[in-house]
Amino acid sequence: MSKKHTYKSAGVDVDAGNRFVKSIGDLVAGTHRPEVVTSIGGFGGLFQPDFSSMKQPVLVSSVDGVGTKLIIAFKTGVYDTVGQCLVNHCVNDIAVCGAEPLFFLDYFSTGKLEQDVAYDVLKGFSVACRENGCALIGGETAEMPDIYAEGEFDLAGTVVGVVDKDKIVDGSGIQSGDVILGVTGNGLHTNGYSLARKVLLSRYDVNDHVDELGSTIGESLLQIHPSYLRVIRKLKGSAGVRGFAHITGGGIVGNTERIVPEGLVPVIDWDSWEWPAIFRLIQKEGEVPVVDMRQAFNLGIGLTVVVPPENVDSVLKTQIPGGFQIIPIGEIRTSR
Repeated sequence: MSKKHTYKSAGVDVDAGNRFVKSIGDLVAGTHRPEVVTSIGGFGGLFQPDFSSMKQPVLVSSVDGVGTKLIIAFKTGVYDTVGQCLVNHCVNDIAVCGAEPLFFLDYFSTGKLEQDVAYDVLKGFSVACRENGCALIGGETAEMPDIYAEGEFDLAGTVVGVVDKDKIVDGSGIQSGDVILGVTGNGLHTNGYSLARKVLLSRYDVNDHVDELGSTIGESLLQIHPSYLRVIRKLKGSAGVRGFAHITGGGIVGNTERIVPEGLVPVIDWDSWEWPAIFRLIQKEGEVPVVDMRQAFNLGIGLTVVVPPENVDSVLKTQIPGGFQIIPIGEIRTSR
C-alpha cells in the first residue's frame, strides 16, 4: 500500500502559518497610520494617502535584504534585531532622496516555520516601523522545505515613501569644491558580512568576548543598522545641503559617487576619523588590504552629506538627534 502524502507531511503546515498571522495582529496594528485602510490577512495592503499638501507628490520606493548578517542571527539565536536592520536600511535609501516613508512590506521565507523565531523577526519590523513612522501593511510568510537548512530563513522588504517633486534631493546641484561631511555609524550595518564572517568566525565563536570591542563578537556584529531619517529631516532644511548618500555595499566612495554629477568625483580624507574597533579587528585578524576594507565596509560613516564650503560651519553646528556626530571627511573635485 502506498504512503499517503499530505501538504503537512511534505513540510508545509498551513495551520501553523494561519496561527502565526493571528499572533502578529497586534504588532502590525501598532504600526498603522490613519491612511491604512485594510487589516492584516488580506490579499493586498490598502493605503489611502492624503497628498493635498503637496504640489507634485512623487512616490519613492526601495527593496533590500540584510544579507549574510542573518547567519550571525542563526548562530546567536537573536532574531529581533535583523528586522529592525531591514526596515531602517530601506528607509535610509528613500530618505536620502528627501522622501518620507509611508508603508513597508516584508517577505519572510523559511524551510519550517518556527513561531517564536518568526514572531521575533516581525517584532523587529514593527519596532522600526513605529520609530520611522511608516505602516507595516502587508507581507508574505513562506514555508519552503528543502530550500533552507534547518533553522535558517531569509528576509526581504520594500518601503514606499513620498516627496514633493521640488523637494527631491538628488545631488544634481553638487559642484567641485563642495565639502563631504560624514555622519557616524555604529558598526557594519548590513554590509560586508561575507568578509567579516570569513575573518572573525575562523578565529572566534560568536559568544567570545573581545576586550577591544567591549562586547562579544555576536553582539558587535548584530548592532542594529540605524535609521538616519531624523538626521536627514533635520539637515535637509539646512541651507546649501546638496546631496545625501546612504553608505551601503561599495563603501563611502562607491555610494557617494552615485549622487555626484558626471565629471566630478568624491575625494575622501581617510585620516579624518578613526575606524571603530570592529573594523580594526577585522583588518588585523584577516590582514585585509585597505582597498578591500574601504570597498566592503562603511568604516564608521553611515551617511555622507554634500554641502558648499560656506555652509559647512552651520551644518556642523546643527543639533542632530540620535547621538550621531558629523565630521568633514572630504571634498568634491574634478579628478582624484
